[in-house]
Amino acid sequence: MGGTGRTLVGLSLSSNLFSLSLLSPSMRRPLYKLAIPTTTRVFLGFKPISCSSSSTTAIEADQALQPMRHSILLEKLRFRHLKDSAKSPQTRSPPLSTGGKEGEAGSMKSQKKPKMVSSFEELGLSEEVMAAVRETGISVPTEIQCIGVPAVLEGRSVVLGSHTGSGKTLAYMLPLVQLLRRDEALSGVLMKPRRPRAVVLCPTRELSEQVFRVAKSISHHARFRSTMVSGGGRLRPQEDSLNIPIDMVVGTPGRVLQHIEEGNMVYGEIKYLVLDEADTMFDRGFGPDIRKFLAPLKNRASKSDDQGFQTVLVTATMTKAVQNLIDEEFQGIVHLRTSTLHKKIASARHDFIKLSGSENKLEALLQVLEPSLAKGNKVMVFCNTLNSSRAVDHFLGENQIFTVNYHGEVPAEQRVENLKKFKTEDGDCPTLVCTDLAARGLDLDVDHVIMFDFPLNSIDYLHRTGRTARMGAKGKVTSLVAKKDLLLATRIEEAIRKNESLEALTADNLRRDVARAKISELKAKNANLVKVSKQKNKTKVESMKSSSKAASTQTSGRKTLGGKSGRVSPTKSKKTVKILKPSKSSSAGGGSKRALSGVMKHADSKRSSSVKSSTSKLSVVGFRGRSSSSIKN
Repeated sequence: MGGTGRTLVGLSLSSNLFSLSLLSPSMRRPLYKLAIPTTTRVFLGFKPISCSSSSTTAIEADQALQPMRHSILLEKLRFRHLKDSAKSPQTRSPPLSTGGKEGEAGSMKSQKKPKMVSSFEELGLSEEVMAAVRETGISVPTEIQCIGVPAVLEGRSVVLGSHTGSGKTLAYMLPLVQLLRRDEALSGVLMKPRRPRAVVLCPTRELSEQVFRVAKSISHHARFRSTMVSGGGRLRPQEDSLNIPIDMVVGTPGRVLQHIEEGNMVYGEIKYLVLDEADTMFDRGFGPDIRKFLAPLKNRASKSDDQGFQTVLVTATMTKAVQNLIDEEFQGIVHLRTSTLHKKIASARHDFIKLSGSENKLEALLQVLEPSLAKGNKVMVFCNTLNSSRAVDHFLGENQIFTVNYHGEVPAEQRVENLKKFKTEDGDCPTLVCTDLAARGLDLDVDHVIMFDFPLNSIDYLHRTGRTARMGAKGKVTSLVAKKDLLLATRIEEAIRKNESLEALTADNLRRDVARAKISELKAKNANLVKVSKQKNKTKVESMKSSSKAASTQTSGRKTLGGKSGRVSPTKSKKTVKILKPSKSSSAGGGSKRALSGVMKHADSKRSSSVKSSTSKLSVVGFRGRSSSSIKN
């Protein structure tokens, strides 16, 4: 019986050892100590044989410590996860750290179908960042956020491409803030004056303000500090904001370079660089400023003891020319694109109104605009030039429609005020008349986009239409198409109907393609004419050769007929010889001349018909007074 009891105790001890082995290493006990039961230690998992007061107290104390042990275990596991993620390799932007093969691999990776998730928690965001996400009211991440957030968290230099209004700002801002907080926790990095660790460059002041507002909203939960320096603002307040400890700077390239040159900002701590609207940066004259800003970073990253810097480029469109510039400047960067890039927005309706030359374009605009305003919509009217914008604004004012302007000749402060008037809910100025300056980077709640002037290329068309139907909302796009714009508008309408890509469609390219098609058709027609002419010449030459051959044959026949024997010499050719018998009704004297002339006429007729028949038959006419039997002999 005693042996059986010891066996049961041993089994209980072994099961308890297995349960304790699942805890952290600091909580594990040596095997030889656990094998000897004592009166002062009670093991969880089995009932002790003798229940004394001390053993009961120990059980109660151990049970009280169990929740604390569980929380400590969870905290250690979380710290270990952060430590392992910090060891993930970071991609360098300088050319020396990446090669062409990596670039090819990156482009191949971008073609894979992204893994869609149902919540931001699945993307690996921390709790403090998730608190900022909950405040925005967004629960399900978009496609670009599902692609971009994990890639940025892994420390990769990437190009994020997606249509306008798809949430690209949060796609890079959320992981960027988490990386800044992670560096503080692991490396003890602190904020320093004039030494930001992250820089976000934007092409316009309005976009800088928009990105800065997003950063401020996240900083309320994630505890980091950001500031904005952009053109159009006073230098002194910006300098004061840089003199306090900061983590992130958002601004335009020209003003950021100006502060660097004046010593208000230094490169030393910059680890993360974001270029928002990168296609605009490289396509509209910001290339030299970007290269000037990148040069010190690349020089610093080329040193062996430097950890490099991570680059994130964000774009709504990407032409082949801009892509080549980016690949040349950031060798090995990975392109990540959504399935909607360069395609129509699914929730937007596109209408094309084709105008004849006799119709008044301004009257057509009024007929489209008034019903939309009657429904309470906010409308943007796009024009190609300043003169066109002024004409539209003046015409709508005469028709008692209140508008605000947004173009290059409006001062920056006035543009900001005009946008505020347009955004207000009271509806005093529900119509914004603008140029393509308002087509990029503005987060506006617009119900209807009207293109008074049709754009010159498909990229501008995509940016204009991106002002409506943002983040899945419904919208409408109406284009007034003049005769000169009909070719491009028809091609864009066809691509939208088929849900094809609108990349690199321009009016000039389409006209060039049409001209090339006409030239090719004309060349093919000319080549066909030349071929037919050559064939005719060849046939003519062959007919002349055949006729000359037939003439020589007839001449030899006449010589044979004029000989003393009066017999036709036998020929070796296999041609059929047709013999015409002489007519008995004719006289002998005049018949000879008529027979000779008949021979000549018959030879001429054979010469003309030699082209039509491949085998010629020689007809020999007998002279009058000779019997056919003598010729046969």
